[in-house]
Order: sequence, then structure tokens, then C-alpha cells
Amino acid sequence: MKKVNSILIVFLVSLIGFTSCIEGNDKPTDVDGNSGSSIVVSSNITTNTTWQTGKVYVLSGRISVVSGVTLTIQPGVIVKGEVGTGANATALVIARGAKINAAGTATQPIIFTTVADEIQPGQIASPNLDPTLEGLWGGLIVLGKAKGSFAGDVTEIQIEGIPASDTNGLYGGTDDADNSGVLKYISIRHGGANIGEGNEINGLTLGGVGSGTVIENVEVVANQDDGIEWFGGTVSVKNALIWNSGDDAVDTDQAWAGTLDNFLIICGANTDHALEIDGPEGSYNAAHTVKNGSVKGHPASEFGDFRASARGTFENIYFFNFPSPADNNNAGRGDLSLSTGSDVTFANGALKFNKLEATLKEGVTLQQAFRSGTDVHASTVALKANTVGATKSVFEGWTWAAAAGQLADFK
Repeated sequence: MKKVNSILIVFLVSLIGFTSCIEGNDKPTDVDGNSGSSIVVSSNITTNTTWQTGKVYVLSGRISVVSGVTLTIQPGVIVKGEVGTGANATALVIARGAKINAAGTATQPIIFTTVADEIQPGQIASPNLDPTLEGLWGGLIVLGKAKGSFAGDVTEIQIEGIPASDTNGLYGGTDDADNSGVLKYISIRHGGANIGEGNEINGLTLGGVGSGTVIENVEVVANQDDGIEWFGGTVSVKNALIWNSGDDAVDTDQAWAGTLDNFLIICGANTDHALEIDGPEGSYNAAHTVKNGSVKGHPASEFGDFRASARGTFENIYFFNFPSPADNNNAGRGDLSLSTGSDVTFANGALKFNKLEATLKEGVTLQQAFRSGTDVHASTVALKANTVGATKSVFEGWTWAAAAGQLADFK
């Protein structure tokens, strides 16, 4: 049923997007055009380019910033992706060796959204779309040269969501200090277009991105797949808010070795896991840190699933508004679970938990909510009595979630 609804939504918003182009006051032009405030980008970016404050840029397909080139996006710019699925899914890809300089501000965030969104520069909330509509374009993909743990111990592979024929989709290498640029004060919305059976694009995909890259103050809203997913690399992310992700909010893979610090997750009806943590796929082992987070659950959601011999440190995280693990016929909801070798890494200290807090549904015990012995690192607290978690004030003023009153439930 979900697929049928998604197809209908894509068809309808395609009509909306087409109508807005032929009837709107802003007539799309080519990248170098001087008329109007909407500019269509229809080919890869092969020279240093600046997208200017006050304008809307429309991606007509999968657009790559190629190696050696820098794309600068000024504060307040809005980037809209045309509706498309499969090979026609739109996305902005920062290829390995390229850079993005997207430094928005708290008063002028940079917004990535769908062409069906009528939002204009200066606005924060969409004037016409609900924050639950997902899969209407692709997403933002940043690729780098840092190490990852890949099957067969190869040093580079193709990122998911990009056809193998497009070499701009390669990531990985040996330069852990690689620099893919800057992302600050950005909001990514309504993405996750389906490119194949069970294969969607994440809101923000980070593949082999190095520690020289700066990523701070990121919001992802209503992405059909994961909110943010790391595939190896060493990049750290500070101040992230993920609302209504369609699969997992935070997903880590292939021995990512950075830090996620200060994050808010607001699970939606389609959110599976707030945290999905996977381990290495090859012999290279590295671990990441996830800390200072506040996670609001949903009856359909799980705290986290740690699997594939997950490694890392998870601390100062608060969970609330989750169902009892006994609800939904024990379908893996409302708990933190270890599976597929993660019980071993937990036992040997490669997977660590510290200062976890939760407000649990009445009758739920710590042992039911935090499984496989992880309860010794957890405690129960009354709602909003948490002593750990995110600092929500950093998300005020520039996020759609704040504008929609979604931060009120957080301390």
C-alpha cells in the first residue's frame, strides 16, 4: 500500500512542479542566465561555481560536482530537486576530490527540497507541503578519500544510490584527513527517491568523508530512507536534527570513525530504528562516538539496533515516547537490542554504553528496554527530568522542526 501511495504522490507533485514552472513568476533559466530568480541546473558542475543568495536552483537530474571543483552555496539559497525515481532520481553529488562550501547561517539556512515545495528564500517552513511527505527527490551525497572497512578489503567502492556506471559515485581511499568542504545550517527535506527495489537515497549520505570536512547544524526532514548515513570515513557531525525519517534516523556502516555530537531525533510513523549501528565489513576496524542526544520515539520505532559486530561509544543519550517492547507482538519496537555479533563486541569492550536514560512506558522495566545486559548502563527518569541529552537551543530559529513547535517536548 505504501508503494501505491508513493507512486500517486510522485505523479501529483510532478504535475505541481510542472505547473509552477509554466505559471510562476520566476521563469527557470540556464545556469548562466541573468533573468528570473530560479535557475535550472541540468549538467554536472565542472568549473568552480557559486549559487547566489536570493535565488532558487532546480536540479533537473543527478548533478555531480566533479573532482577538483568547488561548489559554493551562499546563505539563504534554496535548492529544489525535480521529481524522479530510478535512473531519473535527482540528487546533488559531491564527488571524491570535489568540495562543497555551503555555509548557511542561523538567519539564512540553506534548504534542499523538492520542486513541489513552494518555499522561497527567506522562509523556513514549507507553505504547502506537510513534513511527512517523503521520496519526492533524491538527496545530498558527499564522497571522500578516507578509509572504510569494505568487503574483500578493497580501498574504494560505489556508494549506494548511484549507478555503477557513474564513477562520480566512488568513495574511499587512505586519506583520513581528506577535506570535502563545509556544510553549515542546512535543511534537507522530502528526499529519499526510490532508485530500485528497496534502495532509496538518504537525506545526507557521507561516504568515506574525511576529518578535514566541517559539518555542523544539519536538519533532515521526511526522508524516505535514512536521515543521515555514514559509510566509513572519519568526518564528525555536530548539531544534527532528524525528523520523520522513513527508515532509520541515524545509520552507521563500514567502520565510520568520527563523532556525532548533540543530536535530536523525532521519530515518525515510518521510522524503524532511531539508531541503526553496523560494524566493519572488512578486516579494517575503527569505531565512532555518538553522544549527547535526545530521541523522541513513536509507536512504530525502536531505540536502536546494534548489529554486524558494531563498535563504538554511545553515551549521554535520552529516549522517551517509545512503546512497550511487548507491543506489536514483540516486533522489535521500544528497545535497544544487540544482534549479529554485537553481543560479542559489547562483551569484549569494543562496543560501549555510558549514561543512557529513558522515560519508559508504564510497566516496562530497564531490562526489557535495554537488552543483553546494556541495562547496567541505563536508568529511568521522569519525563523531562533527564540529566543527559541534546542542547535543543542550537536548533531554534533556523529549523523547520522548531518553526513547527516540535521542540516543545524536549527539555
